[in-house]
Amino acid sequence: MNLAVIIVNWNVGDLLAACLRSVEADLAESQLEGQIWVVDNASTDGSVAMLRRDFPQVQLIASEKNLGFAGGNNAALRAIGFVDKPPSPERRGAGREVGLPEAVLLLNPDTEVQPGALLALYDFLKNNPRAGIAGASLVYGDGSFQHSAFAFPGLWQLAFDLLPLPGRLVESSLNGRYPRSAYASGRPFRVDHPLGAAMCVRREAIQQVGLLDERYRMYVEEVDWSKRIVAAGWAVFCVPAAQITHFSGQSTGQVRLSSFINLWASRYQFYRKYYNPLKVRLAGQIVHLGMRHKARLDVEAAQRGELSQSEVARRLSGYEQVINIWQGKIE
Repeated sequence: MNLAVIIVNWNVGDLLAACLRSVEADLAESQLEGQIWVVDNASTDGSVAMLRRDFPQVQLIASEKNLGFAGGNNAALRAIGFVDKPPSPERRGAGREVGLPEAVLLLNPDTEVQPGALLALYDFLKNNPRAGIAGASLVYGDGSFQHSAFAFPGLWQLAFDLLPLPGRLVESSLNGRYPRSAYASGRPFRVDHPLGAAMCVRREAIQQVGLLDERYRMYVEEVDWSKRIVAAGWAVFCVPAAQITHFSGQSTGQVRLSSFINLWASRYQFYRKYYNPLKVRLAGQIVHLGMRHKARLDVEAAQRGELSQSEVARRLSGYEQVINIWQGKIE
């Protein structure tokens, strides 16, 4: 098998159906030998019934609980034949590993694959033996540009996320962005990590580093996986020829405040895992300032009648939780 496509779904059945149709059409056009896996994270919108009725050819894992992004993808990776713990070098390619796909594409359900995207990702990995990950070039639903790849997070990126810094620098390398001209060139370019909405990973890279880290509540999982894959000696690229439409944030938008808290909890976990204590402390100070800044803006919005008092109270509680997480008071 050339390619396995894994989609983790939570209550976005309509978008998922359109995504699957686009994947199936592109697989047929590319003539790749592909298999589609959908992991449903205990949806209540009829997604599982829709899949069984309209897409019986899809490999379905219907979980009775929400496994999250990492847990959902790992469930499919295990079912495909990958193992949690990387095998020793002399055992790679033995046993069940013989039937593994050459590459695995993690794909969000709120995406639609444009013609030729799957073949572009697969061919790039096939023709570049040291490439461990190939990310797609994403556009929003209205066709506008979306940054699809980023540098690994640092202090400047935290500051740009949270503090009022000059707007002209938002898309700069200080903020971990790659220039739009790199995407427009049409040529693959090296990056630190792609956006997890569409990332194609070489079989051997997965075998070497293992599965995604399920300790992340939500978010940053693909950044962590990329970090481990790069540390193992693989390169990561964005492939502009692989174009995918991304209707961003459709699942997480259903639970905005908890998603916000989970994002900052995951970022804290990433910083603690990979950076020295001094950098973590500096990052924590930036987060503290940023949460206080957000709180002031929300209080001012409430005073203007733009937010209800109950909504402000919810948000302030969320900001306080994030501060406590970064101060080590909440695990």
